[in-house]
Amino acid sequence: MTNSWQNQFSQDARLLPHLIDLPTDQVLLSHLTEDDYRQASFLDQRIITPQLRRQLVPWSELSQVALPELATPQYIFHIGHVGSTLLSRLLGEIDTVLALREPQLLRTLCEISQIRDKPESPWSPDVYEQRFSETVRWLSRPFQPNQRVMIKASSFVSELAPQLLTETTDALILYAPLDRYLPTILAGEASMQETHMMAAPRLNRLAHHLGQAPARLWELSLAQRVAMSWMCELVTLFVAQQKSPSSNILWMDFESFLSDPEEKLSTSAEHFSHQLSTEKAIELVSGPIMSSYSKAPEHDYSPNLRQELLEEANHKHATDIRSAILWAEKIAAKFPLVADAMQWIETRK
Repeated sequence: MTNSWQNQFSQDARLLPHLIDLPTDQVLLSHLTEDDYRQASFLDQRIITPQLRRQLVPWSELSQVALPELATPQYIFHIGHVGSTLLSRLLGEIDTVLALREPQLLRTLCEISQIRDKPESPWSPDVYEQRFSETVRWLSRPFQPNQRVMIKASSFVSELAPQLLTETTDALILYAPLDRYLPTILAGEASMQETHMMAAPRLNRLAHHLGQAPARLWELSLAQRVAMSWMCELVTLFVAQQKSPSSNILWMDFESFLSDPEEKLSTSAEHFSHQLSTEKAIELVSGPIMSSYSKAPEHDYSPNLRQELLEEANHKHATDIRSAILWAEKIAAKFPLVADAMQWIETRK
């Protein structure tokens, strides 16, 4: 990488502010092409290879780089495992979209936001606010003047949604009803492992929104932990919706997308004010993106295969799924916020 990194950074998105080195207060800049962005499922440490050009620069120096006027990013939020990567890939094929999938810098910012008023925070509250604005601005840089950045956040970053959703922000929120979410998670070994790993922090997040924990972790079965995780992510985004009444937000059930992908893709593009012809929409939903696993495109994963796996999980875990749904209904009866969030998505049908 040359010494003119400041000029490169100010021109377009080729230098991704990738990772933060907190002890030295430096930012790792990674050199990516438009095609690199298009191919990357995640903009985190997983894209680091020996061939990736990168360098560390002080945050203070990056802050001084002058940037032109930039449109605020558009966002895809989701509750996890509901097709957000697939929608991001499809929308990212539109010429006026630069899709960023799960930038690590935003996740780190979210982690710090959870402790920004506590003694262990690496930044003061004022520094956090300044760096939040800088991060969003850095991630807003497109390659072309007519492009708009569309960030697909990780579900953890949903806690930042109220801060990211300004009055003029466009956002798509993807979800699935509980009776579809449960078999989706129970059908995959990796998703079940993630449920175990994230159960404690999700229970803490849910307790924060509800004012108290709705259960004790050790009392929950695997299926109930899945239901609790669903509840946490749904409530988080429902609260963000309530706190951002002026934002342009579209809620979409992933099952409804799969039932009519051409129409729903066109609806999503229109919501974000991007032009997508009927011919292009048909081409996209009939192409390889729809027939591969979005997080690992080298693997085949069609809607039909997904349906087969869901049916198998529904049969294998039928008793646990019914028990988890009943448990969730009891929690909703006790906590109005949960009931309101569940009613909200029910009215989206």
